[in-house]
Amino acid sequence: MIVYLRSLFCTLLFVFSFNAYAQSFSILGKVVDAEGQPIELANVILLQGEERQFLIGTSTDDNGFFNLVNLNVDTYYIKVSFIGLQEFEQKIILSGNLDLKTIKLEEIPETLEEVTIIAKKPTITRKPDRLVFNVENTALAEGNTLGVLKSTPGIIVTDGSINIKSAPAAIYINERRVQLTSDELMQLLESAPANSIKSVEVITNPSANYDADSGSVINIVMSKNLVTGYRGSIQTNYTQGVFPRYNAATSHYFKNDKINLNLNYSYTDQKINRNQDDSVNYLDNNGDIDEVWKSDVNRNTWSETHNLNLNFDYFIDDRNTLNLTSTGLYMPYFKYQLNNITDIFDSNNNFLLSFDADNLSLDNKYNVGTDLIFKHDFKNESSLSFNAHYTIYEYERNQSVFQDEPIDTNDSEFRTIANQDTQIITGKLDYRLPIDESSSFESGVKFSNVKTDSDITRLDIINDAEVINNSNSDAFNYDEKVFAAYANYSKTWEEWDINLGIRAEQTNIEGSSVSLSETNTQNYLNLFPNASISHQLSEKTSISANYSRSITRPSYTNLNPFTFFLNENTVVLGNPSLLPTYTDNYKISIDFLKNFTFSVYYTNYDGAIEELPRQNNQTNVIAYTPTNLDKRVDYGFDLEFNYYSSSKFYLYAASSTYNMNEEVNFGNGFVELNQWSQLFILSPGFTFLKDNSLNINATFYWLGRNLQSLQNVEDRLISTISFSKSILKDKATISLSVDDIFNMQDYSTSINYLNQSSQRLMDLDNRFVKIGFSYKFGNTKLNTNERTTSAEERDRLKDLN
Repeated sequence: MIVYLRSLFCTLLFVFSFNAYAQSFSILGKVVDAEGQPIELANVILLQGEERQFLIGTSTDDNGFFNLVNLNVDTYYIKVSFIGLQEFEQKIILSGNLDLKTIKLEEIPETLEEVTIIAKKPTITRKPDRLVFNVENTALAEGNTLGVLKSTPGIIVTDGSINIKSAPAAIYINERRVQLTSDELMQLLESAPANSIKSVEVITNPSANYDADSGSVINIVMSKNLVTGYRGSIQTNYTQGVFPRYNAATSHYFKNDKINLNLNYSYTDQKINRNQDDSVNYLDNNGDIDEVWKSDVNRNTWSETHNLNLNFDYFIDDRNTLNLTSTGLYMPYFKYQLNNITDIFDSNNNFLLSFDADNLSLDNKYNVGTDLIFKHDFKNESSLSFNAHYTIYEYERNQSVFQDEPIDTNDSEFRTIANQDTQIITGKLDYRLPIDESSSFESGVKFSNVKTDSDITRLDIINDAEVINNSNSDAFNYDEKVFAAYANYSKTWEEWDINLGIRAEQTNIEGSSVSLSETNTQNYLNLFPNASISHQLSEKTSISANYSRSITRPSYTNLNPFTFFLNENTVVLGNPSLLPTYTDNYKISIDFLKNFTFSVYYTNYDGAIEELPRQNNQTNVIAYTPTNLDKRVDYGFDLEFNYYSSSKFYLYAASSTYNMNEEVNFGNGFVELNQWSQLFILSPGFTFLKDNSLNINATFYWLGRNLQSLQNVEDRLISTISFSKSILKDKATISLSVDDIFNMQDYSTSINYLNQSSQRLMDLDNRFVKIGFSYKFGNTKLNTNERTTSAEERDRLKDLN
């Protein structure tokens, strides 16, 4: 299959070359702001003739460039605009290819009544390596950041994970990776207001300047402060699910000629419920059912979370900028309570006995990451930036477990005390050189060092006294160093776009277990190429192809050999022998008839890491163990439709048909599972009233039966609808949203291979109603510029949840 795809790529490139030198006229240029910084997604409109009839429109890329192609000899008027800046207009008599060089958009004269911002519909922009979902000043911006991601085409938000289709996505904000664990990330995105978001980029083929473990990237682009002055906002919402949840947030922005300050704070108080019904068929040596264990599990979590984000820019002069960015999460209270009632039956479904297992955990943690960034712009428009980063992360858990067996003498009671201390230091140097108006070169180097010290102590309660269980107590020290370098080249000319990149990473890992007296080392050097090319065949048709290679390193917790007991029959194990996953992704897409996109893709995962539940039929213990699969292949085809008829209505629809194949050899048998699946997406939006102040957005995802981690996951429907209404002369907004409208978002899973046989029904706390209120004060016409920072390593921080 890989050989076939490579041949197909070569054929496409050969076909493309026939048209590379076709005769056509074009107008290209670069759009910058008053400070000379490129403006991304500026609107560029071309009007034809003295009648000024609309001919074509586009938007600038992330470097501020635009290119209008397939133009005839004629008279044109070009208009360039971006909200908060003065519009640029110029008459053009075109007789050949024209390079407008640099177009500067000046600030609108500063008053408190500069711009009247009118709510508009979300739009989608497609590029060879990404999809850009523009949400600024739309109804979606009145909710939270997680809600925006749920409505973004191609992104699926499910229980504790954010995926691009079936693959987990790395989350970036303003091109910097979010440095939080997966649970902390969900909390941050749910509590952070979305009114500062400009767009969401779904990047399926990240360039070489992204970390090599960024297989698929979601980059949240925050708006910029374009006008000097002060602006603030407050926001609060109430959510009613199984239990009530509360959130409050405030944001403050200030800019003058020398500084740009942005401060955001949010507080969340919530209780989340989860029920699950488990059934495990323990088998005898002949593979027949010996006993059936049916468990009714209820889990509640209480948490109080404080999130703080600070961004401070100091403009030293026209060419030098200093930036200080800090992101902090403090969770002083996290309570985890699990109640498990298990009934045991024989093979004829006759009741044998039952037991209870209760788990109560109290956690607290904090995570603070700080970046200091210096950037210098040279006279030739090249730039050099240096980023120094430091993270400190501390986590504590105090767990109590009591298992009530039918016979009192068999009761089990113990406490577990776990601690984790992680420090990360990184340094990064990036150089960018615009070769000409249509091409650029980027290169950089990066070093990161991660040190984690963790320990776990189990105290068995025997005759009301605590006794250390040495066999289940340990300390683990982890040291990781990564040296990286990259180069990237991009060029746009006439109907063509191309991006080529290469990244090299040297990884040195050492993990040592104190009680086991074991040290595991891994040292490897890898190259990660990426390429994308696109060709505009006609005004309404274009074709693109891309390839990328990435890595997924094992998380620190997965490499930790600890045995963490949820109860005496359910444990979580680490695996110090885990190896990294290497992913090769191929994709070909064609855009046609203005509104349609058809894509074919093939993704190969070499050594995919999955946490698999493995049942021991002799001891009746289920151990959740991270494991390298021998092979995983995901391939299929997608059809997408985008329709934007007016400012009153838009529609996005998609259908994806794909196949997932997973293979692994456990030593006692080989497993190969294969499943065809279907995904349907429907996302309409409406704007009502003369002033466009009432907005309705809905998103529906139908996921057919699919394969995940050797488990079959049954059908489910994910649904969300949101309403927002501007009031008080657009200074305030009230909102209402409903999730899981049809009560079909819960799902069931099943395992059936070799000597593994079980089923699970998940009943999540994902059906809720949310009401919210936000109010803007100060210079309410300002756009915002929020940043958050990150480094590759912090994404793999995991606690023992």
